[in-house]
Amino acid sequence: MAQPQEQQKFCEQLQAIKTLVKKEHFKPKPIDDSLSVGVYKLFLSQLDEKKRFFTQQDIDLFEKDRLQLDNYIINNDCSFIDRYIEIMSQRIEDAKQIIASFSKSEFDYSGKDTLHFAPEASYTYLDTDLKIKSYWSKRVRYNILYELIENDSIIKHLSATFKTQEKAIKPKIIQKEICKLEALKNTNGRLNQFVKEAFLNAYVAFHDPNSTFFNATDKTTYVNSLSNDQLSFGIITNKNENGDIVIAHITPGSPAFINGNFETNDIIKSLKANDVILETYCVSNEDIIAFTNHEKHKTITFQIKKQNGTVKNIKLTKTKTKIEDNTVTGYLLKDRANVGYISINNFYSDFESPNGLGVANDVAKELYKLQKENIDALIIDLRFNGGGSMKEAADLSGMFINRGPLSIIKYANGETFTIKDMNRGSLFMKPIVILINRFSASASEFFAAAMQDYNRAIIIGSPTHGKASAQVILPLDKDSELGFSKLTVEKFYRITGQSHQSVGVIPDIQLPDLYDNFKTEERFSTYALTNDSITPTITYKKLKALPIKKLITKSQNRVNTNSAFIAVKSLNKLIIENYFELETKYPLTLQNVYKNIKNYHSQFESFSDAIENKPSSLIASNTSSTNELLSYNEEQKDINTSILDKIQKDLYISEAHHIIVDFLNLNITN
Repeated sequence: MAQPQEQQKFCEQLQAIKTLVKKEHFKPKPIDDSLSVGVYKLFLSQLDEKKRFFTQQDIDLFEKDRLQLDNYIINNDCSFIDRYIEIMSQRIEDAKQIIASFSKSEFDYSGKDTLHFAPEASYTYLDTDLKIKSYWSKRVRYNILYELIENDSIIKHLSATFKTQEKAIKPKIIQKEICKLEALKNTNGRLNQFVKEAFLNAYVAFHDPNSTFFNATDKTTYVNSLSNDQLSFGIITNKNENGDIVIAHITPGSPAFINGNFETNDIIKSLKANDVILETYCVSNEDIIAFTNHEKHKTITFQIKKQNGTVKNIKLTKTKTKIEDNTVTGYLLKDRANVGYISINNFYSDFESPNGLGVANDVAKELYKLQKENIDALIIDLRFNGGGSMKEAADLSGMFINRGPLSIIKYANGETFTIKDMNRGSLFMKPIVILINRFSASASEFFAAAMQDYNRAIIIGSPTHGKASAQVILPLDKDSELGFSKLTVEKFYRITGQSHQSVGVIPDIQLPDLYDNFKTEERFSTYALTNDSITPTITYKKLKALPIKKLITKSQNRVNTNSAFIAVKSLNKLIIENYFELETKYPLTLQNVYKNIKNYHSQFESFSDAIENKPSSLIASNTSSTNELLSYNEEQKDINTSILDKIQKDLYISEAHHIIVDFLNLNITN
């Protein structure tokens, strides 16, 4: 039961967020039964997404709130939250006792029980004690087998020593499961906080998926993730459903980013600094953050497990990284044409500077260096660029077109404002190809859409994320004691009046992508803002139409016979079938689990090798200016070599170069 003071704070937070959303959100929704139903569903999903805690009887009890939450909010009645805290706490305790009881008995791996894998959408709440116990038993047994197989890849040896190994690892897996439950329930009163903040998040997320509640720690973490002006490794971690510490975000320009061996979703197995080793087994994410932020831990050896199962030890040293200094560098790509290449990871800006100089200014500097090398064309890489400053996106757009409109903002009151490039002329007049993918969002889409609408660039890759909205972080009260909310306050439209919201920017030339059909785009998020259009008030002058159809034909002929692109399609299908759409049953035995895991891993490695080791005729090199800088910095030379190698082997950069060459040849012919 929540204490009166804690309940009072929750009530104040709920009323404050209600008022703030109504006043500031782009499209606030009325507090009625529709809101009640929507928030109820989101709330339950946040509390128990996998449907492994609550029973069907619990859901039957909660059902009375489905149409009453709006009334609770209007009447400032917060007592309902105690029900969820109490029952969630009890179900976690029940699960702990069930799992602990497995220590006293032997597990059955004979195949008497069946493992059933199904898509999350088909999950149901369990309704009997027997089914609940069976679920946890199968989960623990599968995790034991998975861990054993990961540690010993030879089935003959594993079978011969199975009883001994299983006996040794069983207590560890049981404790790991209990540990995850303990962390959820007991860390700094986390369960109370978790349940209440889940409701506040559900209330805001009902209005759109980009709006959220932040407590003070969340806000600091979020702001820091967008700032590289600090001594850090550039790795943000999280604890996943399996209790593993995983890399959730890699800060562009940071040591981890430059190193190139870290990827999101890599599992961190251990950390070592100054002869101190922190095993990540059964530790909280807060413990990891404290270890990496320790002032004496300036160099840490990260032991990470890749998604294909390989384990690497990588030593990393903290640096003070400023994103505006280190994330934009121009390179030269040569193979039948001399092409400039610039990758933009984030539309950063120096908000403290009077001039607000950021990525656009840095690109201009690199473009100057590239043009001194007599480049024939330019590739701008926006893959995995989640956005940033819209001002920077507008400034960058203005560098490549003559003056004119770039985008239209629509405010909550219905008024619109046209963002324009006010400067005559452009810094670069030669052909441009822009690379995008499903994780190019917001400011990236702003820029790509403007270039596409003006026929200024050939857009290639896969459709973008589909986020055409802007958010601000606002305090819930004057002193910020109640927390904050990141709220959507504006919507963006293309200069045609069309919106890419929930649609994305569609490339002129589409390429197979590893993330096709992963359903990561905004349109798959519950309560995403809808796509619509407005009437533009300012006309714009398009450039000459690009020969897209001819370029598509040439690109498709290459892609359809390219073994690496064929492998991308196969790997994409493998991941979808084994994660998103997996529907299979088989008896729970060591041999069956081994066969399932090894079959996936062997196929994954085979396809990955085909993608990564595809020979390329592309040669990547530095500008003369970059080479001069490197001559004074030995440490950066190895990093630079790694970056050049990565660019040369990149399948999509290679195809972008081919498309540029095709375009140049068509221009010469015409």
